[in-house]
Amino acid sequence: NRRKKKGDSILENPSIPNPFPELCCSPFASVLSASLLPKATSRKKQVIKVYSEDDTSRALEVPSDVTARDVCQLLILKNHYIDDHSWTLFEQLTHTGLGRAIEDHELVMEVQSNWVMEEETKLYFRKNYAKYEFFKNPLSFFPDHMISFPSETNAALSHSGILQMFLSSSTYPEIHGYLHAKEQGKKSWKKLYFLLRRSGLYFSTKGTSKEPRHLQFFCEFSNSDMYMSLTGKKISGAPTNYGFCFKPNKSGGSRDLKQLCADDEQSRTCWMTAIRLLKYGMQLYQNYMQPYQGRSGCSPLNITPMRSISENSLVAMDFSGHRSRIIENPTEALSVAVEEGLAWRRRGCLRLNSHGSPIAMSNMGMSIHRSQSWFHHKISREEAQRLILQHGLVDGVFLVRDSQSNPKTFVLSLSHGLKIKHFQIVPLEDDGKLFYTLDDGHTRFTDLIQLVEFYQLNKGVLPCKLKHYCARIAL
Repeated sequence: NRRKKKGDSILENPSIPNPFPELCCSPFASVLSASLLPKATSRKKQVIKVYSEDDTSRALEVPSDVTARDVCQLLILKNHYIDDHSWTLFEQLTHTGLGRAIEDHELVMEVQSNWVMEEETKLYFRKNYAKYEFFKNPLSFFPDHMISFPSETNAALSHSGILQMFLSSSTYPEIHGYLHAKEQGKKSWKKLYFLLRRSGLYFSTKGTSKEPRHLQFFCEFSNSDMYMSLTGKKISGAPTNYGFCFKPNKSGGSRDLKQLCADDEQSRTCWMTAIRLLKYGMQLYQNYMQPYQGRSGCSPLNITPMRSISENSLVAMDFSGHRSRIIENPTEALSVAVEEGLAWRRRGCLRLNSHGSPIAMSNMGMSIHRSQSWFHHKISREEAQRLILQHGLVDGVFLVRDSQSNPKTFVLSLSHGLKIKHFQIVPLEDDGKLFYTLDDGHTRFTDLIQLVEFYQLNKGVLPCKLKHYCARIAL
C-alpha cells in the first residue's frame, strides 16, 4: 500500500480501472476521480503549490489539463469547506504588486507556463464574492455615462439586454471614458480618451473624437491577461489607486506591461468587467450557471450539505407564551435562533463567572472575538482594504480589526457601493460593565461577536448589512 509523499494526488490510483464507473457520480466520490477526467494513460503530472491568506501552503500533484475550478474543488473537499461557488484561484505577482482571479475554466498549467523566471509568482486560494456579481446586478457595473450602443439599438435597452449584447457574437456595446496610461519606457502618465470595441482597446489622438483616423490601437486581449494593481500608487507611481494592466503571455517581464489607471473604482470595475466579457464571452456565463461540471457530464462535486429526514421534520417553535406555537416566518425563526445563541453564551459566561474572578471574565470578554474568522489581529488600514479588494467589492463584505490609532478600540471595515468604509467600534463602561457600540452608545453589545451577529441581521447605522466576511484560512 505505497503512496506518493510529495503531494496530494488528484488521481488516487489512475492505473487501476474502476469496475463500477456509475458510482463516480456519488456525492461522496473522491475529488476528480478517473471517470471525471479525460481517459488517457500517459497524462503528464506536475506538483503545484497553493497558498492561503496566512501564507500556509499545500502541494498538490495534478494532471496537465486540470482547471482552476478543479483545484478549488480539491481544496474545498480536502479542507471540509462549504462550497458557495465563490472559492477562486488567484495569481499574484509579488514584485510588481499585481494580481488576478484565474477564471474557473482556465488550465492551471497554461497559467504557470506564462510565468517568467525573474518574477516571484504565487497561486492563492481564497474567496472572490464579486466573481460573477455583474450577472446578478449589472446596473452597478455599467454606468450610463460609460456605455454606448449601436445606433439601431433601442435607447431604452434593459440592463439584462446589455448583458445579452455583451455575450452576443455579432454586437458589442462600446465602453468609453478617460484613463491614465503609462507611456512605454517612461515613468510619466498621460490622460487619454479610450474606447473598447470588439476588435480591441483604442485611444483617441484628438480629444474625444471617435473618428477612425483619430483612433490608435492600444491592446488586444487574446494573447494577454488582465491584472489589477494591489498596491495602488506605491510601485507603479500611478496618479490614482485604481490601476490595472495587460501582460502579454510569455512576455519578458514588467517592461512589457501596458499599464492603465482609472479615476475611481466604478470606472475601473466597468472597464475590467467589460474586458472580461469581451475576452471570454459565453464561457463566463456557463461558469456562472454551472459552477462545476465534471468532465464525464455528471456533476458529483456540486455538493450541498444534505439534511437527514429527522432534520427536515424539525420546525421552529416559540414557547414564550402560555401555549406553544410554530414559527412560520423564516426571518422570525432566524432572529429567534440568534437570540437563543446569545442567551446561551450569556448563561455560559455566568456559569464561568461563578468559579472565576471578575478580572478573568473581563479578559475573556475582551478576547472572545479573536477566535472568529472575521477578526484580523493587528492589521493596518491598507492591509484591510487590500484584503477586502481581493475578496471582491460586493456590498456587505467586511472584517473587524484592531484600531491602530487607538489601542482600546476596534474598526469595522465594510464594502459598500464599490467603496471601502471604516467604522470605529468604541468600548463603553457603564456601572462596572464593558459594552461595545457603533452608534455612540445607542445600541450596546457585551462583546464583538454579539455586535457582528446583530449587524448581520440589521443594517442599523451601517449603509448595508454585514454579509460576507474576509477570512484568513489555513491549508
